[in-house]
Amino acid sequence: MGIVQRQGLRNTAISYIGLGLGFVNTVFVLPRILEDEQLGLTRVLISVATIYAQLSAVGFASMGIRFFPYFRNREAGHHGFLPFLLGLPLLGFALMTVLYLGGKPLVMEQYSSDAALLGPYYQWGVVLALFTLLYSLQDAYLKALYHTAFSSVVQEVLLRVLVAGAALAFDAGYLNFHQFVLLYIGLNSGIALLLTAYLAFIGELHLRPQREVLQVRPLGELLGFSGFALLSNISGTVISSIDALMVGSKLNLGAAGVYSVAFFISTALTIPFRSLYKIAFPLLADYWKQHDLGRMAEFYRSTTRLNTVLGCYLALGIGLNLDFIYSLMKPEYAAGATAVLLLLLGRLFDGITGVNALIVVTSPRYRYDLIFNASLAVLTVLLNLVLIPRYGLGGSAAATSLALVLINVARTWFVWHSYRLQPFDKRIPLLLGIAALAGLVGWLVPTFPSVWLTMFVRSAALTAVYGGLVLATQAVPEATPLLLTILGRSKA
Repeated sequence: MGIVQRQGLRNTAISYIGLGLGFVNTVFVLPRILEDEQLGLTRVLISVATIYAQLSAVGFASMGIRFFPYFRNREAGHHGFLPFLLGLPLLGFALMTVLYLGGKPLVMEQYSSDAALLGPYYQWGVVLALFTLLYSLQDAYLKALYHTAFSSVVQEVLLRVLVAGAALAFDAGYLNFHQFVLLYIGLNSGIALLLTAYLAFIGELHLRPQREVLQVRPLGELLGFSGFALLSNISGTVISSIDALMVGSKLNLGAAGVYSVAFFISTALTIPFRSLYKIAFPLLADYWKQHDLGRMAEFYRSTTRLNTVLGCYLALGIGLNLDFIYSLMKPEYAAGATAVLLLLLGRLFDGITGVNALIVVTSPRYRYDLIFNASLAVLTVLLNLVLIPRYGLGGSAAATSLALVLINVARTWFVWHSYRLQPFDKRIPLLLGIAALAGLVGWLVPTFPSVWLTMFVRSAALTAVYGGLVLATQAVPEATPLLLTILGRSKA
């Protein structure tokens, strides 16, 4: 097995462990320990640092992965590639820092109701953003070197374990909240230093600048690609981070904390989609190479059926058991229940529309993917501006979901118009009907004195009706072996 395959398998395993730890941290550990405004503060700090670092990086992380093969020469220190990779982003960081510090009065005005809580940590945002930037650049460098497992373990596993440990120390009284926040910032910053140490350990910390770095590839080509990557990357960052920032500024940090928990509860729905997309990306690229639109069309429809059957089941399971999920947290977080349901609808539609985004990005018209991503980011911001003042947390969730629906409708139309490929067949309405019936059965299950008993009975009823009808109707032939295996194990 080659290094790429080994690293890929390790990263897949690490990613899922990290997803699980992240979900447990954000949905169960932190909401049981932190007040909503305290959790909101941590989310706002991370969101600000992420956008701050992305703007500073000017797309150099993606550029580093794309062009490093041209510079690769370990004996020559890769022609000074690492200092070049760090140099312009650090200049960008200096400029962003001037804007960030100069804009403090404007930012604090947006968070006026929580100025006393946010104010003491505003300058610490510079530290957190700097190390976030250094982490992303070193992570890109390690990816280019095919050393990806260590950075994945550090960010996906170690950091989350340490953050949980810090929260437990705060809960036990070993830390006050100020000390917890500083430790939280320190842990999120310190992982960049671990990557630096690892680069030194493997002998790849080449920090001596070299003039040759400007001669390997035209500088204009590198900067042009970086600009394209910046627009693409910042769109994704805005989509994932802007909600908490806007809820915090338009409402308060407590609402941002409640929304963050609701957002992460809804991310459980995306786990099977991500698994399928890891498989879909290389397959679609191969179909394009072979000009095999027939197989691509069948793959498009089959993945849509799988996403529909898995997505509907998980959405119903989460939605029907929200009372149980929120019973494990402080009571104030239950205010996000409506937001969870709205976010689930948007994410479910995103999954049901299939792999349209991957078809676009692997197609000859891949540049349109940037237009769709940028449009999604702009739509998300505009809809949040309109809906949060009117509907609060529910308005932000509705904004995110509506933006997802509109962009996926546009992407699906674009794929059909460009290549006459569409993801739906007659089984999709059947699956949605089965989901509606199974959801009704689960909803009719009475509430028992024990939330645990209610959850188990409701989930069992949902699973029996949903799985039984999917099997009986052969609505998803691809899922039948998996369902039979699950049912077989449950009887054993």
